[in-house]
Amino acid sequence: MQDLTSRLTELLRNLQASTPGVLGAGVISIDGFTIASELPQSVEERRVAGMAAAMLALGEQTTSEFDHGSLERVFIEGKDGHTIIMSAGPEAVLSVVARKDAKLGLVFLQMERTAQAVRQAMA
Repeated sequence: MQDLTSRLTELLRNLQASTPGVLGAGVISIDGFTIASELPQSVEERRVAGMAAAMLALGEQTTSEFDHGSLERVFIEGKDGHTIIMSAGPEAVLSVVARKDAKLGLVFLQMERTAQAVRQAMA
């Protein structure tokens, strides 16, 4: 049986392979530590993990404050790309970095599938 990090890394690789425009992905603990990642070499893994955990916490606080229901995702749009973060269970966050031209509907769909698989792997 594969260990958890190997299984999560495989899920992240499958997400990248099946979703054009996805440059990298990571599974991050809600405390801001990397559990598994497939991020570009130029990206500092620890900084991404900390920012993802903080963004998820702020997103959850915002949706709660405005009675928007449960948080679906946090979406950051930059001039040249996107960062998307969504919950992957009570202890983890799925973070994706995508190019500007990525088809967001497909990215969201594949992220939801991957987040579900992460939840199951970590159960």
